[in-house]
Amino acid sequence: MPTQSEVPYLLKAARGESVPRPPVWMMRQAGRYMKQYRELREKYPNFRQRSENPELAIEISLQPWRAFRPDGVILFSDILTPLPGMGIDFDIVENQGPVIDPPIRTKAQIDQMHPLEPESSLPFIKTILKSLREEVGNQAAVLGFVGAPWTLAAYAIEGKTSKHYTNIKSMAFQQPQLLHEFLGKIADAIAQYVRYQIDSGAQLVQMFDSWAGHLSPQDYETFALPYQQRVVQQVKQTHPDAPLILYISGSAGLLERMGQAGFDLISLDWTVDLAEARQRLGQATKIQGNVDPGALFGSKDFIRDRVLETIRKGENRGHILNLGHGVLPGTPEDNVKHFFEVAKQAANQ
Repeated sequence: MPTQSEVPYLLKAARGESVPRPPVWMMRQAGRYMKQYRELREKYPNFRQRSENPELAIEISLQPWRAFRPDGVILFSDILTPLPGMGIDFDIVENQGPVIDPPIRTKAQIDQMHPLEPESSLPFIKTILKSLREEVGNQAAVLGFVGAPWTLAAYAIEGKTSKHYTNIKSMAFQQPQLLHEFLGKIADAIAQYVRYQIDSGAQLVQMFDSWAGHLSPQDYETFALPYQQRVVQQVKQTHPDAPLILYISGSAGLLERMGQAGFDLISLDWTVDLAEARQRLGQATKIQGNVDPGALFGSKDFIRDRVLETIRKGENRGHILNLGHGVLPGTPEDNVKHFFEVAKQAANQ
């Protein structure tokens, strides 16, 4: 085990310990904005091949680590990765996104699901995470990530990316018990998956409830929050010391409710002021975020000012610096580098 001085800043901040500056990483850290990644994508056009082949996924996870030295290195994967292990297959079509065919719409389909056994269905995840830990040592924390039950159910029921979520909302409002059964099965599987990621080397795990921001507050309380809580409660029974992060895009209207989910950190999108978010969540709440990804298309001075303003509002008190969403395609790599340089020099400002 590393000594206290060797514990990565990201892990210390997530535990609420004092650090000289806020640790920094980026959501969607590896990907389309990096020339290295695009070249590799041309050679291996199938996303699942890139994310489920350990050699490729390790290389992609480490590309931004080698280039920018973030304080966190996140597993290159997809939130849908565990679905085949539950009996729901999917494909990812370039420029279209995930496709689940047939979508899950009936009780018979839900009854055919089976419990997730990560050791047998996701062995590549262990290989990737163990290798990442070995590669970065104590210089950065290794993050795992999972999708939340509501968002995974939405993908499975819609069958693809959606704007209006009419299929899952129809089930929610016409056959709520069927949806609750589905959500419960997914939540139990995701809890197993989080445990497996931690056992394989992940020091923190972030849950993405990407589509929960499209729920009304009362529907969030009914169909999303209880299943987030179910995952957290199961994970904390066996892994109480591994910090868990919750991220929802478009979450400004749900912040207080997110704070009830039991996560160690709440990751904020850029539509809420960081200082105001902490007031709404409670001063003791640890937070992550929340620079607008579009800011990385600004001038170097603009990026510097925006990063330093975000750090000031975070007060270096239980704050992990991040974007409010993933890095956008076309973002200049030099601006990403500048973002990290400014962030790492913050202790000297």
